[in-house]
Amino acid sequence: MKLKRIAYIVNVFPKFSETFIANEIAELRRRGVEIAILSRRRPVESLRHNVVTDNALEDLTCYGESSFLPYLKKFRPQLIHAHFATQPTELARWLSTALGIPYSLTAHCYDIYRRPAADFADRCRSANAVVTVSAANAQYMVETLGAPASNLSIIPYGVDTEWFKPRLRSHPKAPLLVCAARMQAHKNLPVLLRACALLRDRGLWFRCAVLGDGDDRAALEALRASLGLDEIVRFQGLTSQQEVRAWWREASVGLLTSLAEGMPVSLMEALSSAVPVVATAVGGVPEMIQSGVNGFTVPVNNPEAVADAVAKILANPQMVIRMGEAARETALGRFSLSHQVDSMVEIWNQVLDSRYAA
Repeated sequence: MKLKRIAYIVNVFPKFSETFIANEIAELRRRGVEIAILSRRRPVESLRHNVVTDNALEDLTCYGESSFLPYLKKFRPQLIHAHFATQPTELARWLSTALGIPYSLTAHCYDIYRRPAADFADRCRSANAVVTVSAANAQYMVETLGAPASNLSIIPYGVDTEWFKPRLRSHPKAPLLVCAARMQAHKNLPVLLRACALLRDRGLWFRCAVLGDGDDRAALEALRASLGLDEIVRFQGLTSQQEVRAWWREASVGLLTSLAEGMPVSLMEALSSAVPVVATAVGGVPEMIQSGVNGFTVPVNNPEAVADAVAKILANPQMVIRMGEAARETALGRFSLSHQVDSMVEIWNQVLDSRYAA
C-alpha cells in the first residue's frame, strides 16, 4: 500500500532549531503526500525559515492536544509519525489505538541520552517502526534502553544538497570558522571559545561566527570578553537558512564542540557546502567525519585538540580543498534529503503493506 496521508506529532512546530522536521515534511509534500501536523505547543520564536513559509506548513498545523483526535478523524491519516520518543510518542501511541492505525517514531538525541522515557523500550515495542539517526544511537537504544532491534532502522537526517552547495570563492586573508549551534550546555561552546583563544595566542589571524542563540548566551558573552575575543568571535543569534547558507559558503572550517549529539544537521550543511569540519567524537559524529579525509574528530572537552586540528587544516591550503571535496562527496552520498525521505517512505509503505495485507 502506498503512503498518501500521514500525520506528524511534535512538541513545537515550527521550531527554529528543528529544520530537519520541516525539511522532511516539505519533501513529502513535494511528492504529493498529504500532511497533518499536530503540535503540542505554539512556537515562541517569531522568525521562520523559508522552508516553513514557502510551503505554508503552519497552515497544516493543529495546536493543542485536546484537538488532535477530532482533527485526525477528519483528516483520516494512514499512519502517525512522532518526532522524539518523549510526549509526542506517548500521544502517537494513544491516537494510534484510538484510530486503529499504525504509528512510527524517530528518536534523536536528548530523548535517548538525556531524557529517555521510563517506558522507552515499551514505546519502541508498540511502534510499528522505529527510526533513529545514527548507528551509535541504535546501539545505545538496544543495549542500554532495551529497545527491540527487530523494527529499528537507522536513517540519518538529510539536507538539500542543491541548497547547501559550494560556490567558487577566493579564500579571505582571515579564515572564517563557523559553528551553527544553540547556546545550550550540551553544545559546550566554552570549549570553542577557549580553542579560539589558543589559536589567537599562536598568532593565527582568523574570524569565527557562532550561528544560534539560547539560555547560555550571557555566560558565553562574558567568557568571550574575558578571553579578549570580542573582535574575533561574532555571536550571530538566530539565523535563517538563507543566512546559514551564506555563512557556510564563506567558511574555511566548520566547528562543533558538543558533549552529545545524535547526527548533527549543522555538520551535514557544512559537508554539503564543501567545508571540512572539526567536531567532538560524540554520538553519530564519527559516522560522518573521517579524520584526515573530510575533517577531524577530537576528544570532548579538549580545546587544545580543537585548536590543533583547525591549525592543521588552515596551514595547508591544499588540505582545505581536498577535504572540502571529500566533504561534498560525503554529503551527496549519504546525507541528502532525497535519500532520507526515500528511506522513510519505504519503511512506511512496508508498515502499511504489513498492516493491511489481505
